[in-house]
Amino acid sequence: MQQLAFPAYSFRLKNSENKTFIFDVVRKRFLVLTPEEWVRQHVIQFLLQDKKYPLSLLNVEKQIKVGTTRKRYDIVLYKPDGSLFLIVECKAPSVTIDQKAFDQIARYNLTLNADYLMVTNGLLHYYCELNYRHEMYHFLRSLPDFKHS
Repeated sequence: MQQLAFPAYSFRLKNSENKTFIFDVVRKRFLVLTPEEWVRQHVIQFLLQDKKYPLSLLNVEKQIKVGTTRKRYDIVLYKPDGSLFLIVECKAPSVTIDQKAFDQIARYNLTLNADYLMVTNGLLHYYCELNYRHEMYHFLRSLPDFKHS
């Protein structure tokens, strides 16, 4: 798989029936290793190892209702109080991060109301902090580390 713009992490991989599988520590199972899954697993490790978020606060690939349609988010990170801290939209490295990707995560956030958004294709990462009171957002260089409260 392609080298991504994340630190080097250790992954559990296995091969079966001419396919490679990667172990997802959140879902606790092996998944087919697609380019998008490769990015998603790097983001999970980034949140756990580098930003120090507890595994118990992560949720991966769950279905939500956005308006009248059902959508599936990539990763959400909760605060210890159960409210939503972060939504992550993962794209394959070959996918250009464009306005469509930001529109997609913004639609998800209409339902989820997270404090932060992250869009990545593994090569480029965009972080955004939302200010609901002033109806504004601003881009960040990185996400805040986990704070125990």
